Amino acid sequence: MTPTPDAVAFEPARPQVLLGLIGAGIQQSLTPAMHQEEARHHGLRLHYQLIDLEKFHGSAVDLPGLLDAARKIGFAGLNITYPCKQAVIPLLDELSDEARAMGAVNTVVIRDGRLTGHNTDGSGWARGFRRALPEADLSRVVLLGAGGAGAAIAHAALRLGVGELRIVDADLARATALALELNARYDGQRARACQSAEEAMPGATGLIHATPTGMAKLPGLPLDAALLRPDLWVSEVVYFPLETALLQAARAIGCPISDGGGMAVGQALGAFELFTGRTADAARVERHFHHLLAERERQNG
Repeated sequence: MTPTPDAVAFEPARPQVLLGLIGAGIQQSLTPAMHQEEARHHGLRLHYQLIDLEKFHGSAVDLPGLLDAARKIGFAGLNITYPCKQAVIPLLDELSDEARAMGAVNTVVIRDGRLTGHNTDGSGWARGFRRALPEADLSRVVLLGAGGAGAAIAHAALRLGVGELRIVDADLARATALALELNARYDGQRARACQSAEEAMPGATGLIHATPTGMAKLPGLPLDAALLRPDLWVSEVVYFPLETALLQAARAIGCPISDGGGMAVGQALGAFELFTGRTADAARVERHFHHLLAERERQNG
């Protein structure tokens, strides 16, 4: 007997979450898949939209319109990446203490029409770094890159106990401003700007790379490989490819390394909780991340 419409049992609709990522050249991002898969385990229907500035010849100038549209459409939040992590700040209603301290935002939560900026870059990097290099010598560390990710990592590095942080950036003024900000916030005048990697590297115990160099779309080394030494640990933020030219060169001479996957997973864990109010399963997210990465590498030959 065919059941009547009244007799059909319908499954209750699962809560729906609408998220997005704003940035330039983000088509290779694994963030959408990580969030969507973890949401599935929590009984959530999550749609994650890439908002790629390169696709419509946009820039950070388009942020006001994009944020307004996200608010009106009903987005629960947005991840923010290059080149918008700092440009987005004046457009938000409030900032978390972490985002305010770091001067950069990578996560925007939208609640009741208000936009609140957060930063999970620093905590994400620190989580991955501690897991990969728990015994790392933090005496003298070189940081390449003083942009949004670099600024967040600089704060996290000093909080981890880095004794001296030498900051190198293509824009010396930006590196200098970051060093001044760090020294005003943390005891010990531990940060200083350097004009070049050649100036910064002698005597360093560790190297943190926080620029886009080494990404699939921007291959290469961020510094002369001759500056690397076997007694130097190397921490990378780029995760696609996971084995960047920098990590290949470091591994070849025996440097302890921390790849960009740890930061990618750590960022996602923090953002997922901010967006949904649910605690992500770290081991599950990490397994899924590496599965996605392996799939991507197979697709790219």
